[in-house]
Amino acid sequence: MTSELDGGLPVHEWGSADADLPGILLLQEIFGVSDYIQQRGADLHALGYYVIAPEIYWRLDDTELDESSPELLQQAMGIVSRLDWDLAVKDAVAALQYLKARGKGTGVVGFCFGGGLGYNVAAVSSPDVLVSYYGSALKNLLELQVTATSLHHFGNTDVYLDVDEIVPNLGAAEVHRYDDAGHAFDNPLPMFHNADASALAWRRTEDFLARHLPTSQG
Repeated sequence: MTSELDGGLPVHEWGSADADLPGILLLQEIFGVSDYIQQRGADLHALGYYVIAPEIYWRLDDTELDESSPELLQQAMGIVSRLDWDLAVKDAVAALQYLKARGKGTGVVGFCFGGGLGYNVAAVSSPDVLVSYYGSALKNLLELQVTATSLHHFGNTDVYLDVDEIVPNLGAAEVHRYDDAGHAFDNPLPMFHNADASALAWRRTEDFLARHLPTSQG
């Protein structure tokens, strides 16, 4: 289901805002709110959460992607290069504030681009928990202070991130690293996917959320 928050920000929604469930802000990869991200939204809702995923590219024109194209990554990089980061943070914070207003607890879960965006959002608007999968902008955000209870996943063969540099700057966060897994290893596209790392990371995400953002199903 898709709706709009005040100000016109479109969001995909799993569950009812009126439900007595904690809320999770799900933040997209550079590929947008793709079928994969929508599946993760459904997965999180199945765990007992009300979930929203904002269309962070909503202010841009020409953002349609062809997931079958061999130039998919280049296309997505072209889109994200046109994005105003500060406006993206503002939009994501607005979505988190919407969840906070429900008064039932909040979490942020982000993948790749969304993992970095989620870190920035958590630094300025303090959800209860943050789950970041290989946040692509983390290297530029480490001066920010995140007080939320946090979980980070990284692949040890990630060629986009210097994981050894990032991890020591994450403070008390729970961090897991996965051998033979590269960047975006949770994405099911063959160019990225590592099935073993994906499955283990998701089990750890489920456990982390159950411990730190419990639901009536927990």
